[in-house]
Amino acid sequence: MASSLRSVVLLGSTGSIGVQALSLIDAHRADFTVVALAAGGGNIPLLIEQAKRFGVSIVGCASGDRALLQEALPGVEVIVGANAAEEIAAIPADVTLNAITGSIGLRPTLAALAVGNTLALANKESLVAGGDLVMAYGRDRIIPVDSEHSALYQCMLAGKLSDVKKVILTASGGPFRDRSDLSTVTIAEALTHPTWSMGNVVTINSATLVNKGLEIIEAHYLFDLPYEKIEAVVHPQSVIHSMVEFKDGSTLAQASPPNMKGPIGYALGFPDRT
Repeated sequence: MASSLRSVVLLGSTGSIGVQALSLIDAHRADFTVVALAAGGGNIPLLIEQAKRFGVSIVGCASGDRALLQEALPGVEVIVGANAAEEIAAIPADVTLNAITGSIGLRPTLAALAVGNTLALANKESLVAGGDLVMAYGRDRIIPVDSEHSALYQCMLAGKLSDVKKVILTASGGPFRDRSDLSTVTIAEALTHPTWSMGNVVTINSATLVNKGLEIIEAHYLFDLPYEKIEAVVHPQSVIHSMVEFKDGSTLAQASPPNMKGPIGYALGFPDRT
């Protein structure tokens, strides 16, 4: 990493991506400083612990007891309400990591881009719900955090968009890829992913392959590609995260262990590697 300290605003700090991001930042205190956190409100004790550990100056929470938060975090500005994440996202920083789940992440995405922050985007629903709008706000300042799109982003640095023949997103196939009868499937089974450790929403969407459909839409907007140039293939080992085939017949693949800290670190530190 470069010697300068990089300021980070983290949205969705108590979720799977948020927790992993803070673990990574904690191991690289000389490279990153966390200036603000936002969370949904489902785990207030964890949010308080995170705010204390990283010495943040502002905390946002979609729901919760403001007085309780203020008492637990003296000297910290506390924002509570439906627009808390959007307000936190608008804080100027070197990079804003949007790790919120669902389409409620769209307005914070736009808020971060509107103030000129680099956006580490883990909220694919921002693009599914408002792709044209998001791209108009700042295509060049978005670094994808989804493992597949991080892989495509890295591979595409080797060539021009006009030279891309197609991109191939990989899919693990989920926990039911070898089962023909799904009539007895349980929620517990759907939440037991064979290769990835993720939040519940993404894990369920992966089990049904709905997640891959959302990722195809995400790739369409991120890389300005027509849908006929986007394919998906089942790759159970989850080692190759995506591939780019160029018009000269070359195919570049990005491979790494199935761990989200890789794409998180890449997005937080870009253009340096953490």
